[in-house]
Amino acid sequence: MKQAVGTLAFIARFVVLGLAVAFVISLAWPGVGDRLRAGVGLHSGQAPSSGASAPTIRGRSRGPVSYADAVARAAPSVVNIYANKMVTEQGVQMYSDPVLQRLFGGRPAIYKRREQSLGSGVIVSNQGYVLTNNHVIAKADDIQVLLYDGRVAKAQLIGADAETDLAVLKIDVSSPPVIPFADEHPARTGDVVLAIGNPLGLNQTVTMGIISAIGRQLSSSSPEDFIQTDAAINLGNSGGALVNTDGELVGINTLLIGKAANAEGISFAIPASSARKVLEQIIDSGHVVRGWLGVDYTFVPVAADSGLPAAARGAQVSDVYPGGPAAQAGIQPHDILLRIGKDDIVDAADLRRREAALQPGSKVEVSGLRNGTPFHAEVTLAQRPPLTPTASLDS
Repeated sequence: MKQAVGTLAFIARFVVLGLAVAFVISLAWPGVGDRLRAGVGLHSGQAPSSGASAPTIRGRSRGPVSYADAVARAAPSVVNIYANKMVTEQGVQMYSDPVLQRLFGGRPAIYKRREQSLGSGVIVSNQGYVLTNNHVIAKADDIQVLLYDGRVAKAQLIGADAETDLAVLKIDVSSPPVIPFADEHPARTGDVVLAIGNPLGLNQTVTMGIISAIGRQLSSSSPEDFIQTDAAINLGNSGGALVNTDGELVGINTLLIGKAANAEGISFAIPASSARKVLEQIIDSGHVVRGWLGVDYTFVPVAADSGLPAAARGAQVSDVYPGGPAAQAGIQPHDILLRIGKDDIVDAADLRRREAALQPGSKVEVSGLRNGTPFHAEVTLAQRPPLTPTASLDS
């Protein structure tokens, strides 16, 4: 027993002495531990590598700790827009004479006052073209643009498209900073995005979020294709840039669903690809031309006991405009449209976008089912008539 106790005491003294020596060595040579671990193939603070690498996306295993480089690339192209217009209001003019005022109270009068709306825009061309929202500059008499570097320029309205809520301005400045489009990196759900704009008149502000969804449509009668994001977008952000982590333009911020609708973090942007098409048409002709089939359509209803998937492909015709292209081609209500030209129809929103992209006067074959029987019809598209804009939520 005494021998065992003596052995344990010897081991304890040896361990204490070893720890003391290691402590002194670490104070004298701070990096000796890391060098010793590296010499035997171990990394500092890590177990030996098994040779497997962490999964990466686009060459990175984790996101950057800062988005300053992306902001520095995109921010100079984002401008503040000040749209001024004269507003006429009716009021009451009071008499200066106390007796007349007591007898008659006042008389109707018309007053004019200057109203200014704030918004944002994005320089997208070396020629000084600026994309913004139509509702930012609608009915404006004078549009001023404040650039990132402090320059102020008077803007000329080239054209607007109420259906997509986009407008094209032009400013005459030297060497305008142009934002790059995200042509090689299409937007995906889950991508990190930055919203840059002029919220609440606070000048250029950057907020961050992710793409919550793509292909959103808020109106069944419009070829909308919104990007939904939870990046904070407020009044004044309208027309500003939604960019990716490379500083490339992903979308034009347009509207939000605010707290009045019990919503939080639901904002929408027009995809950069759609905005570019509108930009090109407005520069070429001053307006946007869209194809029109002359029908209204909705989703394909599927009965619970039909044995078919709930998300059936195609679009069902709900109404046919008399004398329109579809009516002349023999398309009828309740027809299910499955194919337009060479493209399959995913749903009603997909058909609306494909229809709008076609040129008026062009002929296209439409295929589908009528009472379960396949049919084909050749339709000569007309130009889409203007629609009454739907009321925006917040912007």
